[in-house]
Amino acid sequence: MKKVLLLLAVLLFGAGSMMAQQDKSAEKAAKQAEKEAKKAEKAAKKAAEDAESNALFEQAVQALKDRDFVLEAERVEFKRGSFAYVTPSTNFVSMKGNKATIQLAFNGSFSGPNGIGGITVDGNASNVEMKTDKKGNITFSMMVQGVGVSASVNFRMPKGTNKCTATVSPNFNSNRMSFVGNLYPSEQSNVYKGRSL
Repeated sequence: MKKVLLLLAVLLFGAGSMMAQQDKSAEKAAKQAEKEAKKAEKAAKKAAEDAESNALFEQAVQALKDRDFVLEAERVEFKRGSFAYVTPSTNFVSMKGNKATIQLAFNGSFSGPNGIGGITVDGNASNVEMKTDKKGNITFSMMVQGVGVSASVNFRMPKGTNKCTATVSPNFNSNRMSFVGNLYPSEQSNVYKGRSL
């Protein structure tokens, strides 16, 4: 009788251990499947973001080729590394045909010459040049001459995005500044132009 009870106890313990192992492996498999699903979802989201960025990049490249674009600045960087966050709708560099506009406006009580807190200058663009390096990054340069401006403007746009930096270097002093933001075709831009000099 003792042998039978001992054998029964061993069988029950063995069956319990096997069930516990099966539960653990099922739980492990469920966690692995959940992890794989999250990984696939993340990859799909990244692929969609990359496709959108590439589409914006291609659109921006075409706008540069057409000479019909607006760089809406989110930040303006000054000569010695200082910078200011600005409103994209009132801080921009644009080109339409052979006409270029550079506008800088700070949010403050001072209305400035353009009526919106800064300065707006229009000019004729010349010496326009566009290059693509080995990695696919775009550089676009032009000279802008007008009543209140005489400067070279150099755009840099990395491949795969419409994020762009335009550096404005005046010909009569060294007070260069850079407009950092996104480049769009003119018809997709939503900027407000103040009074120009």
